[in-house]
Amino acid sequence: MSATGLSGDSTAPGPLDGLIVADLTRVLAGPYCTMLMADLGATVIKVESPLGDETRGWLPPEHDGVSTYYASVNRNKRSVVLDFGVDSDVALVERLLERADIAVENFKPGGLARFGLDFNAARELNSQLIYLSISGFGTAGGAQLAGYDLIAQAVSGFMSLTGDPEGPPYRAGVAIFDVITGLHGLVGVLSALHQRSRTGVGQHVEVNLLSSALSGLVNQSGAFAAGGTTAHRLGNAHPSIYPYEVFPAHDRDVVIAAANDRQFRSLCGVLVLPDVADDDRFATNAARVMNRSALHPILLGRLARWKADDLFSALVGVGVPCGPINSVAEGLAFAEQLGLAPFVAVTNGERSVRAVRNPITFSAAAARYDTPPPELGANSETIRDWLSN
Repeated sequence: MSATGLSGDSTAPGPLDGLIVADLTRVLAGPYCTMLMADLGATVIKVESPLGDETRGWLPPEHDGVSTYYASVNRNKRSVVLDFGVDSDVALVERLLERADIAVENFKPGGLARFGLDFNAARELNSQLIYLSISGFGTAGGAQLAGYDLIAQAVSGFMSLTGDPEGPPYRAGVAIFDVITGLHGLVGVLSALHQRSRTGVGQHVEVNLLSSALSGLVNQSGAFAAGGTTAHRLGNAHPSIYPYEVFPAHDRDVVIAAANDRQFRSLCGVLVLPDVADDDRFATNAARVMNRSALHPILLGRLARWKADDLFSALVGVGVPCGPINSVAEGLAFAEQLGLAPFVAVTNGERSVRAVRNPITFSAAAARYDTPPPELGANSETIRDWLSN
């Protein structure tokens, strides 16, 4: 039996085994954060309104009638339907906060205060509670802004860096800052748990999409912070390294990332360009960046003779980072070829979902894949009974 008295827990305890998480989140950043906790052994109780998480309705694509979007961030959880408009249900949420080690919410800042479920109220119920709040733009001037990843990509400057220099800005192909914010939230929670182990006191942890985006822009935001330099779109080119971008091979595009002089010399060896490696215009990275317009057509002429897979093998063989531009399906297949076993089967009774493996491995523990994403309210009766006792 787990800490919640719920059946169906993994027999192999994970690193977070024994922790109870009150998951008051929906859509992506929060659910991704709490799914990682569930993968690592925590008992995650997903509190949903009678309408459920919005992503349940984001389909197609789907698997057995379940949104694959919802499924991608909600495995290993239990779902209980509690209506915040009903006093008796709010009282059950309070009981959950009393018993939980961690609470995670991504309501608009202040949104839970009207139900008496914000951090100030929660800490009166449970002084040891780690309470993570995820927002779009913080609790000050951005408190009322809608917390959508696309908006964060736009206002952070990310989209100004993404796309062809002569074309429009582009968003990333996934909600990248939702994911980064979820990871930052998990780091904050784990740090607060460590501090609690010394002090015995919980605390409020806050993350937001915009701050995570600006941190995630790393060298680009850092260039402005430290040097006042504002970067602009370079397509697939790198502002400080060359060659470090997409190139067309004979049959499809490849990425080549010759990030130092040794790698560039090795690249020239494969392409049979010894004079280029010794040319003062290209002999150092700084020179190559300065003279990329002269070097680019030389490389294009030689790369056009190579099939992408042959080029990949040849360059990897001499230590030059390289990779073909894969589809998502091809990327997963490549991970399988490398022995990374990217797929896992998450099975419970007759329900089974193939999912992408948790990326973390441990020498003395393991991630778990016990239950597929729960149907709305699948565990309501059991959890209500537990909270009522």
